[in-house]
Amino acid sequence: MSVVRRVCSMFPQVVGFSKRNISFKTLDPPSPLAHGIHVFYCPDAVGIVAKLSDCIASRGGNILTADVFVPENKQVFYSRSDFVFDPAKWPRAQMEEDFLKLSQTFKAMRSVVRVPALDPKYKIAVLASKQDHCLVDLLHGWQDGRLPVDITCVISNHHRASNTHVIRFLERHGIPYHCLSTTKEEKREGEILELVQNTDFLVLARYMQILSRNFLRSYGNDIINIHHGLLPSFKGSHPSKQAFEAGVKLIGATSHFVTEELDEGPIIEQMVERVSHKDNLQSFVQKSENLEKQCLRSAIRSYCELRVLPYEEKKTVVF
Repeated sequence: MSVVRRVCSMFPQVVGFSKRNISFKTLDPPSPLAHGIHVFYCPDAVGIVAKLSDCIASRGGNILTADVFVPENKQVFYSRSDFVFDPAKWPRAQMEEDFLKLSQTFKAMRSVVRVPALDPKYKIAVLASKQDHCLVDLLHGWQDGRLPVDITCVISNHHRASNTHVIRFLERHGIPYHCLSTTKEEKREGEILELVQNTDFLVLARYMQILSRNFLRSYGNDIINIHHGLLPSFKGSHPSKQAFEAGVKLIGATSHFVTEELDEGPIIEQMVERVSHKDNLQSFVQKSENLEKQCLRSAIRSYCELRVLPYEEKKTVVF
């Protein structure tokens, strides 16, 4: 026992707790990092990736993911970079200037940088007709934050009573609803243009009206549309019923940009699902509508996250 006591007394600070007061230096918490996105579209050249990386790294930023696409025999370059940075060390205005210099160096057709936490959300207007499924899904997606947009208004050519779910939702959240009844002769496009003039892009959530060439050119910004994937075989009214009666085995939905060619704009997103003899008309329609909701929501999210770039005349690059 005496040996043990002697050993313990020799090493009091190792095997026991010191009774001395120990002071610790308080470290300043690290600056919160912000997330940035940059997309680049320019003629292909040597050293683009290196210059992009250096632009971000030289300001203390760190690339998390980088996607690059160089189509064969096209001599063009596409990229999308996700990165984090310290806003105190790389102010937003300086970032814009740095990427502008880079775009000038490589004669870029498109160079866009976005910092979701600092930049305003995209302002959109939603156009809808009688069917509610896509409209309701967008409103709920906006409400729970799945869609990083601000909805300025909803425009429809169909009257909705004050006690309907859509109108109650819009009134509760202060989103204006404009009912503009249309005819073949009067599409009321001038009134629509006035309502959407401060938006970044439009969403057609099953809006069953054709927008004219004059409207598209006057508006000038992108318009995203959704339609079922039963075209061109089943046109006109009740396409789902036509497809169901024809016994199709595969249904789908397509979201695309609106152009002057009806339903032929560059495709952003497509989704498909199998149906079978076990489906009745109700389940068939439900599956089709679910695809439309998912497809449109995905297309809008991809657009807001700068994942969509033009490719050739009628195509897109979607990272």
